[in-house]
Amino acid sequence: MAGNPRNGRPYRTLCAQQRALGLPCWICGGEIDYNLTGLAGQRSPWAFTLDHAVPLSRGGDLLDPANARSAHRRCNSARGNRTTHRGQPERASRRW
Repeated sequence: MAGNPRNGRPYRTLCAQQRALGLPCWICGGEIDYNLTGLAGQRSPWAFTLDHAVPLSRGGDLLDPANARSAHRRCNSARGNRTTHRGQPERASRRW
């Protein structure tokens, strides 16, 4: 049984390459705090995450640099597996 491909060297290399570009969040356009790493980065909604323009659940390639995007953790989570975004994460129509 193969391990999680997101823990492999090719995926970590892609993340490092994307991080090195220093790009803003492709979803909201805001600056990403690339200094947030380790435990702080795992908890902060403003930390870098690697997002995929075509979500993996919709056939996107995990390791294709053309499918890789820089995003805030918060924006990436809010977008889910939708293939479009509106410049801001979608919000619920009412408070629950």
